[in-house]
Amino acid sequence: MDTGPDDLSGGGLFGDRLYSAMDKRDPVAGSLLIAAPDMPDPNFQRAIIYVIEHDHSGSLGVVITRRSETEVETILPAWAGLCAPPAVFHIGGPVKPDTGIALVVLASGVDGGKNSGLQRIEGRVHVVDLDSDPDELRGNVDGMRVFVGYTGWAPGQLQGELDRGDWYVAPSLPSDLLAPARVDVWGAVLRRQEMPLPLYATYVNDGDVN
Repeated sequence: MDTGPDDLSGGGLFGDRLYSAMDKRDPVAGSLLIAAPDMPDPNFQRAIIYVIEHDHSGSLGVVITRRSETEVETILPAWAGLCAPPAVFHIGGPVKPDTGIALVVLASGVDGGKNSGLQRIEGRVHVVDLDSDPDELRGNVDGMRVFVGYTGWAPGQLQGELDRGDWYVAPSLPSDLLAPARVDVWGAVLRRQEMPLPLYATYVNDGDVN
C-alpha cells in the first residue's frame, strides 16, 4: 500500500519526522493495528485490527471497526445473548468471509482456563469455540463479538507494511472490542496514544475540512 507523499499536507502522518522519531512497538497477540489516516485501501480506511496471532508463520487479526447489518440472532441464536450491543456480525476482513471467529471478554476474576472452549489471547480476551456450550459462559463475560472473515499476512508481510507506515501498533483495552455503535473506535484509540497521533483523531479522508 502506498501511503502517499512524505508530508503532512498530503496526509502523510507516517512519513512525518515527529512520528518517525517515536518509539515503535512490535505487534504481538492482543495488540492493535491502527490504520494510517491516508490508508489508500478502502477495506482498511479508519480501521482498527485486533491481532489474534503473530509469529514466524505470519499474522492474523480481525477488523473491529466494521459492522454488518446481520444480527447474530439470525444465525447463532444461542450466542446472541452474550454479544455486546449492537449484537450484529462484524466484518473481520477480506480473507475467508464465510469463516466465523468469536472473541469474548471475560468478566474480571473469571478463570478462562477452566473452560475448554476458550483459547486465551491476552488478558481477559479469548477466542471462543462456537461449537462449545454458550451456557458455560453466561454470567461470566463482559461481552462477545462474532466476526466473519479475517485479515492475514504471510511471514514478513506485516513488517513490510509497518516499515512503510501503513499501520501503527498500540496496546489494546478490552473495551475496544465491545465499543457501542456510537463510538468512533479509530479516533478514540488514536486520542489515547502519545503525540502526534492524537492530532489525527478527527482526520477525514474525503477532502472535507477536519
